[in-house]
Amino acid sequence: MLLEGVIGQAQAKELLGRMIRTDRLPHALLLLGPPGSGGLALAWAAARYLLCTQRGEHDACGQCPACQKTGKGIHPDLHFSFPTIGSKMTSDAFLPKWREALAANPYMEVNDWLQRIDAENKQGNITREECVHIVRKLSLKPYESPYKVLLMWLPEYLGNEGNRLLKLIEEPPDQTIFLLVAEDQEQILPTILSRCQLVKVNPLADDEIVAGLQHRLGLGPDEALAAAQLAGGNFNEALSLAAVQENDHARRFLAWMRACYKGRPVEMTRWVEGFAELGRENQKHFLRYALHFWRELLALKFGGGGIKARLRSEELETARRMADIVGLEQLGALIRLLDDCTYHVERNAHPKVLFLDASIRMHHILQNRAAQAA
Repeated sequence: MLLEGVIGQAQAKELLGRMIRTDRLPHALLLLGPPGSGGLALAWAAARYLLCTQRGEHDACGQCPACQKTGKGIHPDLHFSFPTIGSKMTSDAFLPKWREALAANPYMEVNDWLQRIDAENKQGNITREECVHIVRKLSLKPYESPYKVLLMWLPEYLGNEGNRLLKLIEEPPDQTIFLLVAEDQEQILPTILSRCQLVKVNPLADDEIVAGLQHRLGLGPDEALAAAQLAGGNFNEALSLAAVQENDHARRFLAWMRACYKGRPVEMTRWVEGFAELGRENQKHFLRYALHFWRELLALKFGGGGIKARLRSEELETARRMADIVGLEQLGALIRLLDDCTYHVERNAHPKVLFLDASIRMHHILQNRAAQAA
């Protein structure tokens, strides 16, 4: 991963590049941004630029032996730390899987990683043994580079064990750089935060996600835009949405709304039976689309003429027609209902029971507006 290959984040890339070029990189940086925004990709690219032996004006060369090793995650002076499972485990035990995961998707989220290491219901953590191991590794001299770099992903998982690293972060050995990548500032020890310089990583814009999807997956503009609009600035989520085979959510959603509005039991039952066969991930993505549609309709209906709904042309036409049917109270009830469905799908509720009940409730919500209009 090179800096130029990181999606978006122009300000953060320029800041990191300038720090490295001018030899003003602080000994401890905290890259803070929401999931899927690219903090891990940025830190990896910055480490590659720092360790490169033939640096360009704005980026690593990508060709020297140091770049080749850093790109594969095997440079002896680049150390990784990340959540693992097991009370006495260290990151080194999971390095082969970590390198595979990082190469496959540097925008991954913690649940993706924990599934890859077969965590099942176990919680990830960065252990006491890992902290002791970090102190030991960073006390050694560099092998090949003037620098030693520790890239720690999700220091939130340190908990109180982070106190073991305070002195090391505050007074590190010469030419030792800490790159911490975090998502939740509130979960990090204040004593660690106070020792790091903060670099803000913003959610990605829709057009940046579209460009990333087109480059990475070769998607058409409409497919990429549909995934980007649902992803909410999260490229990892956009990748997941784009990978869904059954992705004609607009057509399916309109059929559901029509059946619920009319209240015809046969149509609702037939829709629910077909929907139940999609599988949990497809169901979750559909519900994400449905929530997106209603929230954009809310902005369209009550946001004034200056608000542009983030919907494709055919979806926008449907939203305008439904705006006359659905009032503010009904919109709130529909959004709460879909939130409830998402919660229960994630907890493996029986899909036929869940969505038949949701269909009946949706019929009552929509007809309440119709009754008021009459």
